[in-house]
Parts: sequence; C-alpha cells; structure tokens
Amino acid sequence: MTEPPAIPAPEPAAAAPADPVVPEFSVVIPVYGNEATLGAVIERLEGVAGRLPGPLEAVFVVDGSPDGSLLVLERLLPEAKIAGQIVVHSRNFGSFPAIRTGLAAARGRYIGVMAADLQEPPELMEEFFDVLRSGDADIAIGRRESRADPAVSSFLSRAFWGSYRRLINPAIPRGGVDVFGCTREVAGHLLSLGEAHSSLVGLLYWVGFRRTEVPYSRVPRSEGRSGWTLRKRVRYMLDSVFSFTDIPISLLSTVGFLGAITTALVGVVVFISWLTGNIDEIGYTPLMLVMLFSTFVLLSGLGVVGSYVWRTYENSKSRPVSVAMSRQVYDLDA
Repeated sequence: MTEPPAIPAPEPAAAAPADPVVPEFSVVIPVYGNEATLGAVIERLEGVAGRLPGPLEAVFVVDGSPDGSLLVLERLLPEAKIAGQIVVHSRNFGSFPAIRTGLAAARGRYIGVMAADLQEPPELMEEFFDVLRSGDADIAIGRRESRADPAVSSFLSRAFWGSYRRLINPAIPRGGVDVFGCTREVAGHLLSLGEAHSSLVGLLYWVGFRRTEVPYSRVPRSEGRSGWTLRKRVRYMLDSVFSFTDIPISLLSTVGFLGAITTALVGVVVFISWLTGNIDEIGYTPLMLVMLFSTFVLLSGLGVVGSYVWRTYENSKSRPVSVAMSRQVYDLDA
C-alpha cells in the first residue's frame, strides 16, 4: 500500500517586531553649535539612564545650528543605549522656543531640560527625576551654587539675574534658572500658554505648582562660546518686564505725578517772580516749561503704550513660536 505523501512542516512564522519601550523619563536638549560636546552628552546620559528605574529618552532640538551637530546626532543616536529623538527647526528660533519644541515632543512622564554645552552636569537630571518621582514637587529648579565662568560673563550674568529678581520675580534663584525638570502635567500647561516674546522662566513660575530647588556647581565651558549675548539678555529682560509686570506704566505714572508737582512749584516761583517784576518776558518761562514737560510725558507714554500694543499684536497673530521641519525617533526594543 502506497504511503500518503508526507505533509511538509509549516514554516515558522516570522517573529513580530517587538513593541518599542515607552520612555518614562525625557531630557530635552536644545542644540546650537554643539557638535564637539554631543558625544559626551549622549555618553553621560547613558550613564544616567543606567541608574534610573525606567527608560530614558533624549530629545535633541537642532535649532538651526550652523555646524555639523545634526550629522553628529544622526551618526551617534541610532547606536546609543538610550532612546532618542532629533527634532530639526527650519531656522534658528532661539533656545527658549527650542525648549518648547522639545517639551511638545517628549514622551516621558517626567521631563528635564538641560543645555548641550555640559556646563550643567547631566547627572543633575537624575536628581530632578528622583524629586519628581517622590511626589514632593512638580517642578525641580537647578540652583547654581558656584560658577567657573570668565569674570565678564559672570558679572553680566549676576547683574542680569539680580535685576530679574528685583524687577520681575524675587523667587528666582540668585544665579538664575538654566536647568529644570517638571512633570508631564506642568509641561502641558507651559505649552498651552502660546505667548510670543515672553519668558519661559517667568511662565515656569507663573503656572505655580509645587517647586523645589536642587543645588549644583556650574563647570567651565570646554568647547565653543556662549550665544547668550548682551543683546539677547536685554531683549529677554524687556520681554519679561512687559509680560509679567506693570513697571513701565507705574514708572510713567510716577514721572507724571512728580512732574506735575515740579511744574506746580515752578509755576508758583514764576508767578511770584512776575509779581515782583523780575521777569521781563511775561509768560515765556512757564510756557516753555509746560511745553517741554508735556512733550517728555507724551513721548514716554507713547513708547510704553506702543510696546504693549506691539506685543498684543504679535500674540494676536497666533503664530507658533517655532517650526520643526523634521523629526526622527530612535526607540529601544522591549
């Protein structure tokens, strides 16, 4: 009897691709002129990831960087031991818009923000995440205890943040805010505030929530130079003043009040001088005083009101604070 042909064994089904690991922690890093330090940034974040209780991703936002930062990231990040993203702006929008872009792209429950120049240690992210995970705070602020910057840069930074504390928000640490961490909820509230020409640091304090400060020491810059120029400092200060205080209006009101008193006193002196016959050209002196003072007040008032009108107009356009032209995601398999 002829045996039935053997039924071939079924070929093993191709293994389904593993689901990517969902990051629990995200670190947002704006990139501009940092190609020399990106390798060290990734390496040190890999060390941080090894000590965290959950997966970590690094979100690099290339903000129109003129050097080879993008090429370096595209070469290193696919081989890294951490998940990563590369978001590329269509042009240079600035550090704070880049941070907002990174916050929108980050997928972690806890998010840290740091610079790519390694002046703030990446290991600080681990301390931020420990505080946030404990539930004791929703925002962790890096408080600079010391800095090893050049004398001029150090002086300008102290003057800037000292003025910021006096004029805008005394709760800001004396050394300012260069690095922070927050929960996903806080990041969502920051992103919902679509204000142009504002201050991210000011908004971070404006939203409230529970804050804590983590001390650290700022180390010298090993590569490149800071893009935080005097012009950018002045513009950022003005944006903060007009966005979070009524100082210009109060100053104008004070000048007007003091000017009115001065004008009244001078008027009394002029009137007495006229009664005693000490003024030959009657009406000349008070007329000139009134004209000069009125012109000064009107010009100052127009400048202040114009600044508010311009910012209101900019915000009414509802333009995004930045535009990302590409996004690459490198996940680790489960």
